[in-house]
Amino acid sequence: MKKRGRGIACMWYPIGFTVTANPGAATVKMNEDGTVIVQNGTVEIGQGSLTVLAQIAAEELGVAPADVTMVTADTDSTPVDSGPIASRTTYVTGNAVRLAAARAKEILFAAAAPMLGARPDQLEARDRKIQVIGFPQKGLPIGEVAYRSQVVLGQPAVGSASYSPPTIPLDPETGQGKPYGTFVYATQIAEVEVDTETGEVAVLRVVAAHDCGMPINPTLVEGQVQGGVSMGMGLALSEEVIFSDGKIVNPSLANYMVPTSMDMPPVEVLIVKNYDPTGPFGAKGVGEPTSVPTAPAILNAIYDAVGVRLYSLPATPEAILRALQEQRAQPK
Repeated sequence: MKKRGRGIACMWYPIGFTVTANPGAATVKMNEDGTVIVQNGTVEIGQGSLTVLAQIAAEELGVAPADVTMVTADTDSTPVDSGPIASRTTYVTGNAVRLAAARAKEILFAAAAPMLGARPDQLEARDRKIQVIGFPQKGLPIGEVAYRSQVVLGQPAVGSASYSPPTIPLDPETGQGKPYGTFVYATQIAEVEVDTETGEVAVLRVVAAHDCGMPINPTLVEGQVQGGVSMGMGLALSEEVIFSDGKIVNPSLANYMVPTSMDMPPVEVLIVKNYDPTGPFGAKGVGEPTSVPTAPAILNAIYDAVGVRLYSLPATPEAILRALQEQRAQPK
């Protein structure tokens, strides 16, 4: 017999290291042709960080993301970054990039102000121009301003900055403090079908609602959530390191069962927009938290379907059948 159930799980997750400096640093250079070079030590491992950082620099400087070239992951030539860990890149490194871009913009505004007959605080960078706020017709191409700043005024439009989240150590007596710069939140709901004869579990659907601040790139956020759900499914149902005589007996993907695209159910991603004033343009992060609620939501759904509670992972068919047999053996 196949029985269906639904389960829910909620989580909160910190962004960055625990009461430890984890700086990101960046250098931003506006070229005379209106293009931008961003130097930063972060590493792109498929999460889309270079796209997001380019978008942050572009937004601050009023150019298009296609105008931005990212130079990263070279410790000989790029500023330090603490790495693509702790779900920190968008929040920490993104803040560093925005601050560096803002300093380059200050130089551009100082050069453009006398050219436009305005004060620097009356200018904005928008649509590849430096223009007077409220008077877009009164503007100059940003590359022209960069050229004048460098060649005529002798001040290249280059900005450098670093950022590390402010934290407060936990008081050992009260437990109070601020160990992280910010937190993200999520709720996931899973619907499963459990075969009571074989113990097999099929995940039919997952709904994942995530607060990651203001999403810089919603498509990348959705992709990260879907990837996290797949990892959470593997943790819940199939992935297990098996030891025998002190050795791993399933060291390859042939027998360490990672979910494939064929195993994935429909995943509905709900992005909860929640502006964080400490993040770059209100953003926080989305990486690791995406996989945290999935396994408990699936296990809660199994309990809802067949009434057995599992406390160890993965919930293999053998484990479910064993739990069902123990349930039947108990006196009613």
